[in-house]
Amino acid sequence: MTVRTMSAPSGALPVADARAVRAEVLRSLRGQGLRLLAVVVTMVVGAALGLVAPWALGRTVDTVLDDGSARDIWQLGLAMVAAAAGFAAFTALGVVLSSRLFETALARLREKMFATSVGLPLERVERSGSGDLISRATDDVDEVSSAIGTVVPALSSSLFTIAATTVGLTALDWRFLGAIVLVVPVYALAVRWYLRTAPGIYASERAAMGARAQQVLGSVRGLRTVHEYDVGPTLASRIGTHSWEVVRWSMRARIVQNRFYGRLNAAQFLSMASLLVIGYYLVGAEALTVGATTTAMLFFLRLFEPIESLLLVIDELQSALASLARIVGVIDTGADKGALTRTPTMPDSFVLEAKNVTFGYSPSRPVLSGVDIRLEPGEKVALVGASGAGKTTLAAVLAGVRSPDLGHVDFGGIDLKDVPDTERAQWITLVTQEVHVFTGTLRSDLALANPSADDADMEAALRTVLAGDWFDLLPDGLDTQIGDAGHPLTPMQAQQLALARVVLADPPVAILDEATADAGSAGASLLERSADAALEGRSALIVAHRLGQARRADRILLMDNGKIVEEGVHEALMESGGEYAQLWEAWSRHR
Repeated sequence: MTVRTMSAPSGALPVADARAVRAEVLRSLRGQGLRLLAVVVTMVVGAALGLVAPWALGRTVDTVLDDGSARDIWQLGLAMVAAAAGFAAFTALGVVLSSRLFETALARLREKMFATSVGLPLERVERSGSGDLISRATDDVDEVSSAIGTVVPALSSSLFTIAATTVGLTALDWRFLGAIVLVVPVYALAVRWYLRTAPGIYASERAAMGARAQQVLGSVRGLRTVHEYDVGPTLASRIGTHSWEVVRWSMRARIVQNRFYGRLNAAQFLSMASLLVIGYYLVGAEALTVGATTTAMLFFLRLFEPIESLLLVIDELQSALASLARIVGVIDTGADKGALTRTPTMPDSFVLEAKNVTFGYSPSRPVLSGVDIRLEPGEKVALVGASGAGKTTLAAVLAGVRSPDLGHVDFGGIDLKDVPDTERAQWITLVTQEVHVFTGTLRSDLALANPSADDADMEAALRTVLAGDWFDLLPDGLDTQIGDAGHPLTPMQAQQLALARVVLADPPVAILDEATADAGSAGASLLERSADAALEGRSALIVAHRLGQARRADRILLMDNGKIVEEGVHEALMESGGEYAQLWEAWSRHR
C-alpha cells in the first residue's frame, strides 16, 4: 500500500493528504448506508418545511392587498406555526442523526489510530517524539470531536436549506437567480482565497502544538533529573519558545479568519442590493405580485444565515481537517506493517538466533556490533556484563521490540521483522525491570496476556509465580482495582504480576531484562524463584542483575562494549580467569 502524505518535519509522523483522508473516512462509514439515507430524508423534509413560513407571509401580503378574509389569514398563520414546529423537529432530528453517524466514524478512526500507535516500532515513536503522538491522540481527536458538534449541524442544515431555498426562488421567478449568480463569484473567490491560505496555517499550528507537547512531556518525565541538575529555567525557556510559536501561528490564523469574514459581509450587501433591484423591476413590470416579491425577499434573507453558517464553519472545518489528516497519518504509518508476511501458525522450531546483529540509537554510535547468539529450545541463557555493555539493547532486539541496523533475528527460521507484532508477542515475551501495572481490575490486567483465560487460569498463574500470599489478601480477589488510585502493589508484587502474564501468554521464549533487580535483598530469593517457575518449560534469555541467576543458567554470555566476549558455563568461565571471573569476585564481595 502506498501512503500519500503531506510534507512533515524530518522524523515526524506523516500527515495524510486529502485523498488518504477521504479514503479513510469512507472506510469508517462502511455499513452506515441506512443511517446516511435517514439523515438525507430527514434534512430534505426539514428544509422543505422551512420554506412554508416565507411563502405564507408572502401570501398574507397578497391577501391583505386583495382585501381577503380574516379566515384566510388565520389559516396561513396556522400553516406557519405547524411548518415552524415541523421544521424545528426535523432539523433537530437530522442534526442528531448526522452527529451520531459521524461520531461513530470518529470512534472507529480513534480506535484504529490507537491500535496503530501501540503497534508502531519503538524507534519510530522515539524518532518522531512521543509528544507528537500524544498530541494527535488527544488534541487532534478533541478538535475533530468538537467539529462534529459544531460543523456537522451547520453543514447538515445549511446545505439542505440552501438547496431547497434556491429551488423555491426559481419556482417564484427564474430571474431571482440573477442575484445568486451575481453573488456566487464573490463567495467563491472568498472561499478560494481562504482554502488556499488557511490549511497550511492550521497544519503548522497543530504541528507547533505537538512540538510544545513534546517539550512539556519530556520535562515532566525527567522531573527528577530536572531538579538534580537545576535545568528548570532552561527547559521553561524552551517551553516558552514553543508556546510563543503556537501563539504566532494562532494569531496568523485569526488574521486570516477576520479577512475572510470581511469578504463574506461584502457578499451579503451585494446580494441584498441586487435582489431589491430585481424585485423592484418585476413588480413595476407587473410580472410578479408584491406578496410573491416579499416571499422572494424572505427566501433570500433566509439564505443569509445558512450561507454564513456554512462559510463561517469553514474556519473550524479547516482546523478539524488538519487534525483529521494528522490522525489518518498515524493510521497510514501502520499500513505497511499490515502488509507484512503473515505466519498463521507458530514455527515448528523454537530456535531464536541473532546473526551478525548491529544496532545503534544513532548511526554514528553503534551499541551492538556483530552479535551472534543462538538460543536452543528449552535452554536457559544468562546475559551478564557491566552497566552500559548493551545487555538491555540486545534483549530488546532479540524480542523484536527494536530492529537491527545490520544482520537479522530469526525465530524458527523466520525473520522477526517480517512478523506482525501480534504474532511475535505470542512467540517471544519480554519482561523488563520497569513493569507497568494497568489501571483496572487485576482480572483485566491479567487478561491482556490471554483474553481467553478464565478465573481459574489467572489464579493458577499467580500461584505458579508464588504470588498466592498477597493475592489471598486482596479485598476483592481478581476484581480488586489496581493501578493508579487502586490497590497499591509493591515493586516485587508488580514483577510477579508481570511473570504471571508470561505464564498466561505461554510463549515458547521469554526474555527477562533484569526483571528481579527491584526486589531488594529481602525479596531477591523469592522473586528469583518466581522467575524460575515462570520460565519452566520454555527457552529463556535472562539479563542477570544478580550473578546467582547466571550460575544456575545452562550457559552464560558476557557482554562488553556491545559484543559477546565470553561464553560458557559458570565453572568453565571461573577457571578461565577472564572478565566473568573478575565480575563474579566483585559481586561476591559486595552482595
